[in-house]
Amino acid sequence: MTDAQMVIPSDSSEVSRQEILKASPPMFASPWLDRFTRVHVAVVPVIFIPVIVAFAILGLREIPFWQGLLWAVGGYAVWTLTEYWLHRVVFHFEPDHPIGARLHWMIHGVHHDHPNDPMRLVMPPTASIPLGLIFIAAFQLLLPFSQACMLSAGFFIGYLTYDMTHYYLHHRRPTTKLGRKLRELHMRHHFQDDDRGYGVSAPYWDKVFGTAQKPRRED
Repeated sequence: MTDAQMVIPSDSSEVSRQEILKASPPMFASPWLDRFTRVHVAVVPVIFIPVIVAFAILGLREIPFWQGLLWAVGGYAVWTLTEYWLHRVVFHFEPDHPIGARLHWMIHGVHHDHPNDPMRLVMPPTASIPLGLIFIAAFQLLLPFSQACMLSAGFFIGYLTYDMTHYYLHHRRPTTKLGRKLRELHMRHHFQDDDRGYGVSAPYWDKVFGTAQKPRRED
C-alpha cells in the first residue's frame, strides 16, 4: 500500500479529495470563538519547552540527576499511556445525543473528516493547558515535590513528542524506516480502520491492548 493509496480513496478525484482533507470548517458561528479552535504547530514547542525546562530545574534541585532521569522516563511512559487511552476512550467515544455528537465532532471528529487541516493537527492551548494542569496537580498530590516535577517534565516531553510527530506524519513524507512505519499505521487508522491504531507516537500500546493494525495480507 502506498501513501497515495492510503490518503486518497479511489472513488474520488485527487483534487476534490485533497480539498476536503485540508478543509478547515468553522466550529462556532462567532469568528472570535472560532479562532481559539485553531493553532499553529509552532505554538506547542513555544509553550511547552519552557515548561519542561522549568520543571527539570525545579526537580533537580533536591534529587540527583540519575534519579530525576528515572522519574522523567516514568513521566514519558505515563504520557504514552495517556495518549493511547485518551485517543481510544475519549476521542473515539461517539454519543448518540446530538449535543454529545457535536462535542465529539469538535474534539476529534473534525480531525477525521479533515485530517490535513494544518491548523487543527495539534491540540490548542485552550485544551492542552487545562489538561496539563490536571496532571500536574495529580502528580503533586501523589508524590514529593521534586519527583513530581521530574515526572511532569517527562510527561510533557512525551506530549510534545506526540504533537510534533502527529503533525509530521500528516504534513511530511518520512524518509526513515521508523517514520514511514509510523505514518503507515496512522494513515491506516484514518482511512482503513479507526477502531485500531490509537497510538500515534507510541504504537506499541496497540499491541499490548489488542488494537494493533492487522497485517496487510489480512486486510
